[in-house]
Amino acid sequence: MPAATTLVEPVTVAGLPLSSPFVMAPMTRERSPHGVPTPEVAAYYRRRAENGVGLVITEGVLIGHRSAGHQSAVPRLTPGAAEAGWRRVTGEVHDAGGRIAAQLWHLGSRREPIDGYPAWTPRTMSGGDFDAVLRAYAESARVAVRAGFDAVEVHAAHGYLLDEFLWHVSNPTRARRLFPAEVIRAIRAEIPSCMPLIVRFSQFKERDHDARIAETPGELGMILEAFREAGADVLHASQRRFWEPTFAGSDLNLAGWARRLTGLPSITVGSVGLTRDFVSSGRMRELLERRQRGEYDLIALGRVLLGNPAWVRLVAAGRLDEIRDYHKSDEQRFS
Repeated sequence: MPAATTLVEPVTVAGLPLSSPFVMAPMTRERSPHGVPTPEVAAYYRRRAENGVGLVITEGVLIGHRSAGHQSAVPRLTPGAAEAGWRRVTGEVHDAGGRIAAQLWHLGSRREPIDGYPAWTPRTMSGGDFDAVLRAYAESARVAVRAGFDAVEVHAAHGYLLDEFLWHVSNPTRARRLFPAEVIRAIRAEIPSCMPLIVRFSQFKERDHDARIAETPGELGMILEAFREAGADVLHASQRRFWEPTFAGSDLNLAGWARRLTGLPSITVGSVGLTRDFVSSGRMRELLERRQRGEYDLIALGRVLLGNPAWVRLVAAGRLDEIRDYHKSDEQRFS
C-alpha cells in the first residue's frame, strides 16, 4: 500500500485546493428542523473537515420548489433562515481547514406528502413545470454562493428527479439527457466561473440495484458529454462497490469511465472502509493504486464516516485499533 502520509497530501481539483483527496459523500441526516441547519449540524460537518476530509459534500439539500421533497427535517437551500444556517456550517468547515460543497436535490416522483408539507401527487412534468424547477435550482445556486460554499453538486443519481430523465424506463426518448443538462447550465450561470460544479450520477437506483442508464461506453459518453458541455467540472460516479467494472472487457469502474470519456476529474465511491479489515486488505491497496494511475482523482467516504469522523486521520497514523466497523445503527449517530 502507498505510504500512509500520501493519504492526506494536498491536491487541487477543478481549481479547488483540498487538504486531502478524501471526500465526505452526501448522506441524509434529517437533523435540520423546518429545513434549517442547526449549530449541531455545523459541528457535525466540522468534525469531518478537521480530521482529514478535504472536501465535505453536504447531505442532499432540497431546492425551493414545493415538489422537491417531503421530510421537514431535511435541509433546504433557500433565502432566509436556511441560508443563515448554512452560512454557519460553511464557516465552521472553513475554520477547520476544509472545503464544502452543497448538493442540490429534488426527489422527483419519490416525494411523499408527509411531515406537514402539502400533498403532492407525482405527475409527468409539462409546460411551465420545467421553467419553475429550473428557477428553483438557479435560486438555490445563488443561495449557495451567498452562504459561502466552495462548490455546488447536482444530484442526478439514484432514481431521483434528474436521474428519472436519464433512465430509459421512465423517460424512453433519445433526448433524455436534455433537461438534466439544462439544470446544470442554469446553475453554472448563477455561480462564479471559478466555483466547481460537480454532477453526481449512477447506474443503479435506490430501489433497483440492477438498473443501468447506459449499456455501453458510447451511451454513457453521450450523457456525460452533455453534462460537460453544460458546465460540469467534476463527475461524482456513485456505485455500490468501487472495485466492480462497469462494462465488459475493461476493469475500469464508473469513475474511471467518466474520466476517460470526458477528460473531467472524477470522484469514486462505493463501500470504502466499511470494516477495519478493509485498510489492511488488498482493497485499500487497490483503491489507492487505481487513483495513482489516474483512474479517478478523489475518493468519497460514506457510511464509514458516520461512526468514524476521524477515519482519514486514524488510517494515516496507522491507528487502526481505534476504527469502528460500520454497523447499521451508525446511521442514527450524529457525532
